[in-house]
Amino acid sequence: MHSVSWPKAPQQPAPEFHVTIVIGAAVVLQTAFALIWAGSASERLAQLERRTQANAAMIERTTRLEEQMRFVAETLARVEAKLDRAAQEAE
Repeated sequence: MHSVSWPKAPQQPAPEFHVTIVIGAAVVLQTAFALIWAGSASERLAQLERRTQANAAMIERTTRLEEQMRFVAETLARVEAKLDRAAQEAE
């Protein structure tokens, strides 16, 4: 007798294999998003550091100007005092 062979239906992968692939894809996506987030956070920190450096230069300049203004005010007070003494002696 001849045996007749029927075509076999394609085998579906086990459901566990699908779950493994889905979990692996989720881990890869989460890692990618975490790296993107970390990169953007790093860029924001770099921008803040640049702003801080620019502000530090302005603060230093402002401090120097305040010191110069204090010196000018003291000099002006001395000049006014001398003028007042000279005016009193002239009377």
